[in-house]
Amino acid sequence: MAQLTTAPAAHGGVWRDTERCYRAVMSRDARFDGQFIVAVRTTGIYCRPSCPAMTPKARNVEFFPTSAAAQSNGYRACRRCLPDAVPGSPEWNVRADLAARAMRLIADGTVEREGVPGLARRLGYSERQLGRVLTAELGAGPLALARAHRAHSARLLIELSTMPLSDIAFAAGFSSVRQFNNTIREVFAATPSQLRATAAGKRRKAEAPAETTTTAGVRLHLRLPFRPPFDAAGLLEFLAARAVPGVEDATSGYVRTLRLPHGSGVVRLEPSDTHVRCDLRLTDVRDLGNAVARVRRLADLDADPEAARQVLAADRALAPMVAATPGIRVPGAVDGPELVLRAMLGQQVSVAAARTAAGRLAAALGEPTAAAGAGEPGLLFPSPAAVAEHGAEVLRGPRRRVEAILAVAAALAGGELDVHVGREPAELRADLLAAPGIGPWTADYVLMRVLGHPDILLDGDLALRKGAAAFGIGDLTGHAQAWRPWRSYAGMYLWRATSAGTVTTTDMGETA
Repeated sequence: MAQLTTAPAAHGGVWRDTERCYRAVMSRDARFDGQFIVAVRTTGIYCRPSCPAMTPKARNVEFFPTSAAAQSNGYRACRRCLPDAVPGSPEWNVRADLAARAMRLIADGTVEREGVPGLARRLGYSERQLGRVLTAELGAGPLALARAHRAHSARLLIELSTMPLSDIAFAAGFSSVRQFNNTIREVFAATPSQLRATAAGKRRKAEAPAETTTTAGVRLHLRLPFRPPFDAAGLLEFLAARAVPGVEDATSGYVRTLRLPHGSGVVRLEPSDTHVRCDLRLTDVRDLGNAVARVRRLADLDADPEAARQVLAADRALAPMVAATPGIRVPGAVDGPELVLRAMLGQQVSVAAARTAAGRLAAALGEPTAAAGAGEPGLLFPSPAAVAEHGAEVLRGPRRRVEAILAVAAALAGGELDVHVGREPAELRADLLAAPGIGPWTADYVLMRVLGHPDILLDGDLALRKGAAAFGIGDLTGHAQAWRPWRSYAGMYLWRATSAGTVTTTDMGETA
């Protein structure tokens, strides 16, 4: 049998290679969970590839790229393997085409907040053209894809909270209780009440209730899946070195505040060998899906570490560190505008100095959040509007640099500079480079962390060049061509080599 590989197939993804998909199903290979859906014609059920049920015959299965496509073809979700409770497809970061960008925005809850017209507007396409492309690429249109996203959010609330079912319907984005009931029955072959009763029985056997209601909103305890291996220590080290006082804390796990569409929140992450424990406190439960999507991007939980390993381990220079540190992740971002401003604060200064500057800004202009509990960070990072209006009173440093930060904050606040997960990388890079004080390093750093771009090489970064020298790599730019499309992950290894386990180097950005 040919060796399985998890790298996405060219021009369309793993699911189009039916022979490889069926081999993954036969071996119950969990690495493929989330990369495609297997549907069984004889039962009318769709599953994740690693479903423990008896392997169906090849002639009785078909494969889909998303659960929405399976649902649109009349299949319902397996109640044994819960195919929606898996890591997302790494394709949406590897690919930068319209379908991938749309999927990132749909997971972010854009359709629930702005409708299909808002989704199309953010992507720069007409509704008709968007629907045609998504149906051709993913087997379902934007409404069906958003419906699958709503069903997943609803199931989480049904099973992990004590909220009234009628409240869950609207919190998950359904327009009516009837639509909510019908969708849950169609997708899960059970009523909302039956799902809740089943989940309650499992909790009584396993653990305490997963949700509590507070005066600040709702608190949920989630288990976020990932594809192993997972370098949790490296991720936490990176985030801890850059944690902004008042906004983030990394003394025990990682905690930070979230600015969300309908309110605010606080998230605490504690990685384990099998999942990331996520304690989420929200002022408005409608932000659940958006918050989970942001946290997954922050921790790069949808990555395919095996695909990156296969390429990077083939390089003799990197191979020893790839073997020593499996499952390295590229930390993402929970808020595009925040990351842009923090990147500018970090230009030409040490990580510690950038952290101090961001902390000073947050202390002066950050907004308190009611979602924070005792001992937790309680400030939201300042909004671009607040920085544009009052930043001159707080920011220190060269005048040109301060003016550049204020100008970019004003552009972010006014919408002239739009930084979100659905942007096309080349277009976003051009917009960033057109802004004052932003050069190639900052633009590429934003693409790597906000868009989760896997193939960014920050070859102008002093720390990466020091890391390359430590590996005996002279011509970094030329040598890195062999790392495509995983140069962002290679860069994390180079950073790790420079820091030798403790991040103390400078992030070498451009001056404003």
